[in-house]
Amino acid sequence: MIKELQLRILPEQAASEQSIKQYVAREKGLGVRTIHAVRTLKRSIDARQRTIYINLTVRIYINELPTDDEYAETYYPMVDEGPEVIVVGAGPGGLFAALRLIELGCRPIVVERGKDVHTRKRDIARISREHTVDPESNYSFGEGGAGAYSDGKLYTRSKKRGNVEKILNVFCQHGASTTILSDAHPHIGTDKLPRVIENMRETIRRCGGEVHFETRMDRLIIEHNKIAGIETHTGHTFHGPVILATGHSARDVYRHLYASGIDIEAKGIAVGVRLEHPAELIDQIQYHNKNGRGRYLPAAEYSFVTQVDGRGVYSFCMCPGGAVVPAASGPEQIVVNGMSASHRNSRWSNSGMVVEIRPEDISSIDNSQLTIDNTASQSSGSHPLAMLHLQEELERQCWMQGNRRQTAPAQRMVDFTRRKLSYDLPSSSYSPGLISSPLHFWMPEFISSRLQRGFEHFGRTSRGFLTNEATVIGIETRTSAPIRIIRDRETLQHITVSGLFPCGEGAGYAGGIVSAGIDGERCAEAAAAYIKAIGT
Repeated sequence: MIKELQLRILPEQAASEQSIKQYVAREKGLGVRTIHAVRTLKRSIDARQRTIYINLTVRIYINELPTDDEYAETYYPMVDEGPEVIVVGAGPGGLFAALRLIELGCRPIVVERGKDVHTRKRDIARISREHTVDPESNYSFGEGGAGAYSDGKLYTRSKKRGNVEKILNVFCQHGASTTILSDAHPHIGTDKLPRVIENMRETIRRCGGEVHFETRMDRLIIEHNKIAGIETHTGHTFHGPVILATGHSARDVYRHLYASGIDIEAKGIAVGVRLEHPAELIDQIQYHNKNGRGRYLPAAEYSFVTQVDGRGVYSFCMCPGGAVVPAASGPEQIVVNGMSASHRNSRWSNSGMVVEIRPEDISSIDNSQLTIDNTASQSSGSHPLAMLHLQEELERQCWMQGNRRQTAPAQRMVDFTRRKLSYDLPSSSYSPGLISSPLHFWMPEFISSRLQRGFEHFGRTSRGFLTNEATVIGIETRTSAPIRIIRDRETLQHITVSGLFPCGEGAGYAGGIVSAGIDGERCAEAAAAYIKAIGT
């Protein structure tokens, strides 16, 4: 017999399959030995009150064993004779586009400017050790994209855009833990995700597709308003329709599109800082317990949002038990991001704390603090590259404050709200090191004043959150793409250039690993339909 049950139990009762069996047997009057297996379908933590509960949806197998698989497996056929589609970028958008193309009988040719996910790790380590950023191999560029070494969180609100379950099942098929199918906020972790990505690459190659690393697209080949292929910096030319999934940091691609007359527009972004607390303090606050999370609970998460002067101020990409990492993708930049390993067991917890900025807000930013390129029409924000130039200038200012190294400018949280210089800083997970800096002084007032008032509001709603034990670290700018590549809503092609399918986060149509994967699948379906329509 198979039954599905809704359970609301204590953390220690939900700690293992055996403890769940014992609880169910006791509550339902069953012999524990008759429950042969328990499969968790959904799991979430309710920490709203002092007593913490785990909400579970479980499937119990009474006097029988499971005969169904834990995840739905996708069949990938051989496509070595199929029509070719070029996929530019091997982040989640590109990888899922390539896999979906294989399902549809097309042969993906994946072109990635960075290195494979394993080799890339050495270049990332050099950023902290030598303060050297390889512009083609870093936290943003390389196999797996920005998510591979900056956390691997799989939570998304984009459930109306596509099949979230399909994306999660494909991850499981390639080696991810099946817990991502049940957790309310699924997370693979930077220690586990690279192997999953390698397995996805091997599926592409095994089925007849190609993956080319250290191959940067330099130019789209456009003939009569139709994409004919791409040219790369290696001198190799690839021919066919193009799924453009280059991520939110490929600024050279944005400039090439603009110079080529491809319709793009400035898009709203969010800019701010990384806020780092001791993980124990966040556990105490969120779990309402001076002893923290105890033995059976994970590192605590939080989510904050408010409005300050008509713009959102909110937490972003929260990393419990994680680390702040240097995410610059070129020279004269400091960019910070967050990550955490699968166990989430570091001494710190961090999140992005950011302020919403719209293109029309460019004129509200004090230009005496910045030297934004005048060609970006900063007075109105109407230029397609205006938000990109704002990002670049903020990152350059941060680099200058960090002594022109990857040493990040930082300030204690209360000092930041009170506009005081911090004479010392707490210990931090940020491995290149911190330098005390008056972020309240050099960051644009449009951003800093809203962050200050946002922090004060969050401190009132969550006692203990506003503290000088926390560190404000600059600067978080890569929350999303600064432009949107305009595409048709139905065909997903660019509105004027046929055969070009702007994809994922870099094109302005996704906001994380799962939503990028969903958009990658949609673009693959559109590309396959395009090939069928033109008879290729």
